[in-house]
Amino acid sequence: MPGLPRSTTTSPDTARGLLLGLAGVFMFALSIPMTRLAGGSAEAPQLDPVFVAFGRAAVAGVLSVLYLAATGARRPRGREWALLAFTAAGVVFGWPVLLGLAVRQVDAVHASVVSGVLPLATAVIAAVVLRQRPSAGFWACALAGLALVIGFAAWRGAGGLEVADALLLGAVVCASAGYVSGARLSAALSSEQVICWVLVLSLPLTVPVAALTRPVAPVAASAWLGFAYVSLVSMWIGFFAWYRALALGGTLRVSQVQVLQPFLSMLLAVPLLGERLDAMTLLFAAAVLAVVWVGKRQPVEVREGP
Repeated sequence: MPGLPRSTTTSPDTARGLLLGLAGVFMFALSIPMTRLAGGSAEAPQLDPVFVAFGRAAVAGVLSVLYLAATGARRPRGREWALLAFTAAGVVFGWPVLLGLAVRQVDAVHASVVSGVLPLATAVIAAVVLRQRPSAGFWACALAGLALVIGFAAWRGAGGLEVADALLLGAVVCASAGYVSGARLSAALSSEQVICWVLVLSLPLTVPVAALTRPVAPVAASAWLGFAYVSLVSMWIGFFAWYRALALGGTLRVSQVQVLQPFLSMLLAVPLLGERLDAMTLLFAAAVLAVVWVGKRQPVEVREGP
């Protein structure tokens, strides 16, 4: 696997990290169907996607203020503020806004397949940030994964790419960057403090935007259920598990469990949203999973020197 030596044993921290990573992936797997449930479709819109993105961060931000006060968490220092701001740009604003806009146009199954390259994107950014040199095999897999996603999007778009696909790929990049910077912060702050400070730092923007975009007409109760989930779990509790997992087991190792996320998202979208899974979609998803799995097992060399 990239960036880590082969070993015949697994440390307790690594094992805990992998288990927490699986829990985080399951929680995040529901994010796409629940975001679709909250925002609805272009034909039957519910909550404004911008309200969903900013409102969920505002709710989680208020809870974070209470958590930080109750635990007596220390204030971030120096460069930590910059990393917090960068993490917020990725996981508080970039991923939720772009995903919400995208799933208004395409179904959750479609979004799940495209977002399947998230683990490779995370590994690529981690390798660059951690000053590691991925092998040619790793880059080949990364390009193959991107080609598969583009091919799937073109097939679903009847020969052409949709704006929603560009939004989804942008969301993947934002989330990957946020994951890596958040994991770096977890070395100095606890994983719980990382996401809480990220959300608190974002409050001056999330609260007023959420207020401005709040619904003025009634929406379905199911939309509020989706909003509650992405506010409490996707935007808050899930990150407690995920950042702790990355800190315990290592970013490059633990991020491998993300290969399960698109399949879980697709399977969950069927009962939650009544979406349909076809054989070709499953084939593309399986191909993306295989490429991601192989790619994340390719060697990555650590660069020496500054």
